[in-house]
Amino acid sequence: MIERNRWLDFISHAVLIIGVVVVAFPVYVTFIASTHTMDEVVRVPMSLLPGDQLLNNYSAALWGDRMGMGSTAPVGRMMWVSLICALVIAIGKISISMLSAFAIVYFRFRFRMTVFWAIFITLMLPVEVRIGPTYKVVSDFGMLNSFAGLTVPLIASATATFLFRQFFLTVPDELLEASRMDGAGPLLFFKDVLVPLSATSMAALFVIQFIYGWNQYLWPLLVTTNENMYPVVIGIKRMISGGDAQTEWHMVMATAMLAMIPPALVVMLMQKWFVKGLVDTEK
Repeated sequence: MIERNRWLDFISHAVLIIGVVVVAFPVYVTFIASTHTMDEVVRVPMSLLPGDQLLNNYSAALWGDRMGMGSTAPVGRMMWVSLICALVIAIGKISISMLSAFAIVYFRFRFRMTVFWAIFITLMLPVEVRIGPTYKVVSDFGMLNSFAGLTVPLIASATATFLFRQFFLTVPDELLEASRMDGAGPLLFFKDVLVPLSATSMAALFVIQFIYGWNQYLWPLLVTTNENMYPVVIGIKRMISGGDAQTEWHMVMATAMLAMIPPALVVMLMQKWFVKGLVDTEK
C-alpha cells in the first residue's frame, strides 16, 4: 500500500500546473494576438487581454480578405487542402501497411523476409534524404501543384508495416484454420477477421498519421507554387513577408489558431481509441 503524502501531492500538482502553463501560454498569446489589430499586435508591450477584432480577423483570414505583402490566399482553402492531404496520407499509410504486413505474415513466398527487411531498412531513408530524386519523379509525372504530388510520395510507411506485422504474428493460427474450414479465402479472412481485430491499432495510427500529414512542411514547400494548393502550414509561412511593418501578424496568428483546430479535434474525439490502441494487449 502506498501512503499518501500531502507535500508530495502538492509538489506533483505544482509541477503539472507549471507544465500546463508553459505549454498553454504561447497558445494563449497567439489567440490574444488574433483578436487585435495589426498596430496593437506590434505595439510593445502587447496587451494580454482579448481585443474586439476576433470575428473580423477570423472572417478575413478564412475568406482571404487581407491586404498584406505576403500571401492573401483564403485560409479556408488552405485548410481544405491540408485536410485532404492528412486524410489521404493517414488512410493510405494504414491501408498499404496492413496489406503489406498481411502478405509478409500469411503468404509463403521466396525471399519473404528479405522483402520485409528491405521495407524496414527504408526507415533510414526519410523524405529529407531522398527528397531530390523524389521531386524529380513527381515533376516528370506532372504531379506538381496537385493532391497526388502532395500525398503519394508520403503514403508508404515502414513503421506502420512493422507494427501491423508484429500484431498479426500474435493472432492465433486457429482463427486462420477456422476461416479455411468455413471456406473463406485470404481476402475474406483479412476483411472479416484481421481488420476488426486491428481496429484499435488502426485508430492509434490514424491519429499519429493524420497529425503527421497535417503538419507537413518541407515536401509541400517544394511541390507547391500555386496558392490554391498551399496547405495551411505553408500558407502561414507565405503570409510572413519578412518584416513587422509588412506582415499582418494578427492574421498570421488567426491562421495559426485555425490550423490548430482539426488536429486538436482528432486527438480529442479519438483519445479513447488512441490510448487503447497504444496500451491494450488483449488482442
